[in-house]
Amino acid sequence: MSEPSYEELKARVAELEKKGVSRRTGSLEFRVGEKGGVSVYGLGRFPVTLYYEQWIRLLDASSDLRKFLEENKAEGKLKLKER
Repeated sequence: MSEPSYEELKARVAELEKKGVSRRTGSLEFRVGEKGGVSVYGLGRFPVTLYYEQWIRLLDASSDLRKFLEENKAEGKLKLKER
C-alpha cells in the first residue's frame, strides 16, 4: 500500500475539519438505530438513545423535569457549564 499524497491528506484534513465544525455548533442530530431506538447526538460525548415509548414518557414529564432542574440549580446542586 502506497503512502497518500500531500493533496489527498490535505483533502482528508479539510473533510475532517468540516465534520468537526458541525459538532461544535451545538446543533442536535437525531437518528433511528437498527433496533428501533432513537438517538440524539450533540448533547455530549456520547449519544442519548431511548425507545419511542421512553421518549414519549420523558417529553410528557418535561414540565416536571424543567421545574426540578430550576429548583436544584438554585440550590447549587447542579454542575453548570461556565460560558
